[in-house]
Amino acid sequence: MKLEIVPLLISLIPSLFITLLALYYFKTHTDNEEKRRRFLLHKENQKQALPLRLQAYERIVLFLERISPGKLLLRTPPLNEDKKNYESLLVHTIEQEFDHNLTQQIYISDECWNIVKAAKNGTIALVRQTVLKEEVDSASKMREMILTAIVEKGSPSDTALSAIKSEVEDLF
Repeated sequence: MKLEIVPLLISLIPSLFITLLALYYFKTHTDNEEKRRRFLLHKENQKQALPLRLQAYERIVLFLERISPGKLLLRTPPLNEDKKNYESLLVHTIEQEFDHNLTQQIYISDECWNIVKAAKNGTIALVRQTVLKEEVDSASKMREMILTAIVEKGSPSDTALSAIKSEVEDLF
């Protein structure tokens, strides 16, 4: 009886080997198919998401242009000559523009969004620092000083615009 089991076991070894080999190839094939499906799905999602991302970048560029001190001052004239009221009006306008574009952060990178927030905060800081200067005694003088500052140092929006352009170039 013992002798009959040994040849049976020896004859089973090739069939076990073939079975294991078939299972390995089947698993490899199904893994590759899953990866291919995921790639195609990702590619399709990218095709649909790219226009949304580009639109978000466009909106952020528009936001940065609107809060750029030179354009902001032209678009938002002072209601009177009180510099504090004008400061409040400018800061409120910037915050309102920012709130209007808040949802765009979903479509852009965290690094780019942080740069946009820094540009917004830099513009607000420029307005607030200008109001604190002793020589600024009216809204007109405040406007003049802000415009002088951006001519000398540049606008906080310029840095953010460069970063956005760079990131959009990386999309293609």
